[in-house]
Amino acid sequence: MPMAAHEIEALIVAAIPDAKVEMTDLAGDNDHWAARVTSESFRGVPRVKQQRAVYAALGDRMGGVLHALQLTTAVPE
Repeated sequence: MPMAAHEIEALIVAAIPDAKVEMTDLAGDNDHWAARVTSESFRGVPRVKQQRAVYAALGDRMGGVLHALQLTTAVPE
C-alpha cells in the first residue's frame, strides 16, 4: 500500500520540526513522489547531509512502502 503525502510530510516534520514540505505526486498513483523540503536547519549544511537527514526521517520506508522519492532540499530565502 503506497504512502500518502501527509504521512511522508508528517515523518519529515517530526524529525525536522521547522521543515516546510511541498509534495507532488509524479505519476498520479500515490507511489512516486517529489518532495521539496525547506528548512533553516539546512543552512551551511552540505546538500548531501541535508538529504540524508530527510531520508533518515523516512527510515526503512524508503524502497519499501515508499517506492520512489525525488528529493530537493533548500534553505529559506
